[in-house]
Amino acid sequence: MSRKIRDRLELTGSYSIIFIMFIIILYPLLWTLGMSFNEGASLYSSSIIPETPSLEHYIWLFTDPNSHYVTWYKNTLIVALTTTISSTFIIALTAYAFSRYRFVGRKYGIYAFLLLQMFPVLMGMVALYILLNNIGLLDSLLGLTLIYIGGAIPMNAFLVKGYFDTIPRELDESARMDGAGHFRVFFTIMLPLAKPILAVVLLFNFMAPFMDFILPSIILRSEENFTLALGLYNFVNDQFSNNFTRFAAGSVLIAVPIATVYLVLQRWLISGLTAGATKG
Repeated sequence: MSRKIRDRLELTGSYSIIFIMFIIILYPLLWTLGMSFNEGASLYSSSIIPETPSLEHYIWLFTDPNSHYVTWYKNTLIVALTTTISSTFIIALTAYAFSRYRFVGRKYGIYAFLLLQMFPVLMGMVALYILLNNIGLLDSLLGLTLIYIGGAIPMNAFLVKGYFDTIPRELDESARMDGAGHFRVFFTIMLPLAKPILAVVLLFNFMAPFMDFILPSIILRSEENFTLALGLYNFVNDQFSNNFTRFAAGSVLIAVPIATVYLVLQRWLISGLTAGATKG
């Protein structure tokens, strides 16, 4: 077999795999979007291309007094924004300390970050429930936010620390020769140069409260404290519930803030991927 034919076969195989994966990913998304525009609430009478598209489900989510969707959306945004800002700042500080400082326990601290990533989150659910119950933060957005912030530190701090290690130490030394302290070096040198990796961390931390169902279902009990994932689940989980089209409409709207944040951070996300491929 000639090299030209082999290259064509490899290219055809690669594009075939990409096309198959594209269909697998796109098909359920199209079904959800199409279902949200179907009239009625039944799953079985819905179609991927509605005969008479309608916005009734989107209107119902925001106007019907029996819908708590706006409250759930507000709760999720509060948790997501608080988690994103707080955890990203703490992660950056932690990564800077492990990257630039030399202190007793530094090596074992890095190992601890690696070990914590090996255990599934479900292992700590009972302990988290008991802890929040003892300190009076069960069924509260504050308790949920604190868990998200704490859970984001180990993996992301290790990731950002690796990126900080690629930034030349000569920049720190030059700044200190000019009289800059650790905080000035951190804010004026390290953070601006680490925007790509911080953008990735920020995006992941922002997405977590929108996507997570298990943790809110354990911690939250009051309907007015539900996040979107937990609230929408009750649309189709309650006995005799038949709100699949409303569930689809609510699910589609979850993508709006995530897509907005992604578009805002897109420049740094792309540069972060490029830098990760070239920096050693």
